[in-house]
Parts: sequence; structure tokens; C-alpha cells
Amino acid sequence: MKTSTIKWFGTLVAGWFAVLAAPASAQLSTTANGPYYATPSWDQKLTTNRFVILANWNNEAVLDRETGLVWERSPSISTDWIQASFQCMRLYAGGRSGWRLPTVQELLSLVDRSVSPGPMLPIGHPFANVESSVYWSGTVISGNVNAAWVVRFNDGLVDANSKSSLRLAWCVRGGQGPDAQ
Repeated sequence: MKTSTIKWFGTLVAGWFAVLAAPASAQLSTTANGPYYATPSWDQKLTTNRFVILANWNNEAVLDRETGLVWERSPSISTDWIQASFQCMRLYAGGRSGWRLPTVQELLSLVDRSVSPGPMLPIGHPFANVESSVYWSGTVISGNVNAAWVVRFNDGLVDANSKSSLRLAWCVRGGQGPDAQ
């Protein structure tokens, strides 16, 4: 019985060392064809290989492996909140429909406050045309149907804006959506 326990433990240790010694080429690349096997967990903090440009989506979308959300690779034009919502609903990027404005929490998950000057995105992010500006969330202000939360990518802060203001739209797929608030 002792011998089998020692052999089992030895095999376990050998397997662990094999995983640790895996070459860098075995790691996830930033551009790849799927499947991507995102295992999102909002309690994890990925410092490498967080974002994957989805090659089989015509490189028009980015998977955030930390949250499991798929982001439009290049955010959209400046518009009011109603038009931003419609723009995301009509978006057909990477051969996919089903886009929406992100919740304020989802949008904040992209902010890296250690980056200065903005846009305050994690170093090495694969997004294109992100401005150091204000982006709409799909989260409306409780008690004020004429206002919604925005995220400022110049300083990483959250603000309330009138839905008639002109702000940028950044569409997302997956997650809970703003109606879960």
C-alpha cells in the first residue's frame, strides 16, 4: 500500500513539473482560431494572455479571457445613448449579431488605472482606435430614465450623463447585459 501511494505521489509531482516546464509556444497566442475555451471568473486577474483577437471572426472582435466577454475590436463613432444602443443591436461584426452596450461594470473591467496618459487600457491590449474619451454603458441611472452611466477612459472614472449627450459606443457580446441590474 505504501509503495502504490509513493508511486502515485511521484507521478503527480512529475506531471506538475511537466506543466511548469511547458514551452512558451504552448501558451495562448493573442491571435488565434478558436475554440478559445474561455473560463471566465471575475475573481481572477490575468496579467498575460488576457485578450485574444478572434481570427475566425475576421479579427473584428476580442475575447477577454478574464471576464469571458467578447468586445468589438474597434469601438464605434460618437453618438447619443439611444443611437448607441441601436448601433450595437444592429452591429454585424465578425460574422455575428447579438451585440449590445456593456454594463458600467463590464466597461470598467477594461480600465487599468496604472496606465497614464489614457486611454486607460491594460498594457498590450489588442484594441484599435480606442480614444482617451467617454464611453456609454447600457446601465441607466436609477430613478432618472433620461441619464446613463459612462466610463471615462482618460482617467478611469464613472460619471452620469444625459442620454442626449454625444459619447462613444463600444459594443460587447456575452455576460449578463444591462437588464440584470
